[in-house]
Amino acid sequence: MERTSNLQHRTLENSTSGWINGLIGVVIFSGSLPATRVAVLEFDPVFLTVARATIAAVLALCLLGLFKEKRPAPQQLIPLAIVALGVVIGFPLLTALALQYVTSAHSIVFVGLLPLATAVFGVLRGGERPRAAFWIFSVLGSLLVVGFALSQGLTASPQGDILMLLAILACGLGYAEGAKLSRTLGGWQVISWALVLSLPVVVALSWMRMPASFSGISTPAWFSLAYVSLFSMLIGFVFWYRGLAQGGIAAVGQLQLLQPFFGLTLAATLLHEHVSVGMLGVTVAVILCVAGAKKFAR
Repeated sequence: MERTSNLQHRTLENSTSGWINGLIGVVIFSGSLPATRVAVLEFDPVFLTVARATIAAVLALCLLGLFKEKRPAPQQLIPLAIVALGVVIGFPLLTALALQYVTSAHSIVFVGLLPLATAVFGVLRGGERPRAAFWIFSVLGSLLVVGFALSQGLTASPQGDILMLLAILACGLGYAEGAKLSRTLGGWQVISWALVLSLPVVVALSWMRMPASFSGISTPAWFSLAYVSLFSMLIGFVFWYRGLAQGGIAAVGQLQLLQPFFGLTLAATLLHEHVSVGMLGVTVAVILCVAGAKKFAR
């Protein structure tokens, strides 16, 4: 009886810690799209993608060397490659391309689809089995987001919206694969090794896509590049993968429903972009879905 009680207590503590780490990760990620929007106005989208990955990969390599981390096992290389393709290359590149057609405020609404995508890949790749009620809340939140996007008229920029949808799929797969791998490799180690694995490719592409001159790049663009390199590409994942591994991929993944709220706030305050009443209404509605999804996640 006492062993059961202790086990339940440890499980509760682990779950709580997972939600806290996940929330910190979401707050950090919330600044990614507004920062990318600023940077992509002056940097080529492909260069921005590989440059941020290169900077983060060099830092990750230093951290792995400093702490003398053990190299991944051969069977962990393919999952790490999936993480690299999903969150190091896929999501940053696709969102950077999308933000040439849509505002950051509009793109942030699509982030509401991430919890559903992450949960689906959590089932396919992580072996999780949330209860039926969980899917109701998760799908409801996603439908609210998609419904809002449709109400705005996808014909306004079909390229931007399609790119954002592809970015969500790539990111969901990368999140689920990284969280599964974090259980054995460690949270910050997963993103660090994924970055290092992509280093030869992103360094070569950075050199090839480097602009002839940086003289015309403004200070806000440089700060944005620094943010997406340090926080979006590395630091945020330290907390996010740890949270997913501790609290469950599907469960903690629902915290991403909060990301549009933080992101829209940043878009309005920093970029002075218009945030409609409809956007706020959808954000509040999907936030309410978090509580229901959390309750029935396990």
